[in-house]
Amino acid sequence: MQLTNHGNLRLLRAADLNGALELSRLAGWNQTQDDWERMLRLDPLGCFAIETDERIAATTTLLCYGNRLAWIGMVLTRPEYRRRGFAQRLMESALKRAADLKIESIKLDATPQGQPLYEKLGFKTEQIVERWFHDGKRPDLHIEPLTSSSQDLPQYSLEMDLEAFGADRSTLLQILASRNLPHTIPEAYSFSRGGTRAWYLGPCIAQTQKAARLVIEHTLRAPSESGWFWDLPSANKNAIQLAQEFGFVPQRRLERMVLGNSLPKNDEMVYAIAGFELG
Repeated sequence: MQLTNHGNLRLLRAADLNGALELSRLAGWNQTQDDWERMLRLDPLGCFAIETDERIAATTTLLCYGNRLAWIGMVLTRPEYRRRGFAQRLMESALKRAADLKIESIKLDATPQGQPLYEKLGFKTEQIVERWFHDGKRPDLHIEPLTSSSQDLPQYSLEMDLEAFGADRSTLLQILASRNLPHTIPEAYSFSRGGTRAWYLGPCIAQTQKAARLVIEHTLRAPSESGWFWDLPSANKNAIQLAQEFGFVPQRRLERMVLGNSLPKNDEMVYAIAGFELG
């Protein structure tokens, strides 16, 4: 089949999700159909695609947390369509939407392949985010069950998350909670969800390392034959210490980049991020 150089840039639709999922699988990413559906549910006007040769060739998402922060993710292009400017066109569309909405700060987690484009567009590195991995083989953790797991994330957890993350992502957290029960105590919460390659730990926010250890211990009790991914900010040395303690090993590093204002946040409370596409 002869491949065209130009494509139709438009909003991603529910009918496109199989094609979008194929892109993330081709890239070796961990996203599932649920992850793509969640992006459309959270911000349907921020999910962009380029269609060419009757298939989805490239995608980019912009998830807005109010008007303070927007997160760019799912920057993907099918291998045979790379180096044709698709990613730049999609990024420019996402940035235009952010500008129209007067978003204060735009962030993303950059792979080495994507970083040159983001720098060209004005993004600057804020910090390093590390992916850690565990093969899932571990002895049973004999610990008492928590009494505060709930589908409705408590208000104190939402307030704690706002302090740590720097923007209101309560809608995202409640959607995550409706699919997979979080482990919560007044000083911490921890989520997990399935992935195409491994089970995913995160987000996890905690006021102390002791509290983080407790909710993470409970989270890791879930069996995972494919192993666990745990993405954490390298600036949080307590999180790194816990990852080592639980037998995780570092696997890859991404650069967290920002365009616009830097928002007040507390990285020492972030023990696991929500995902490279979510922040």
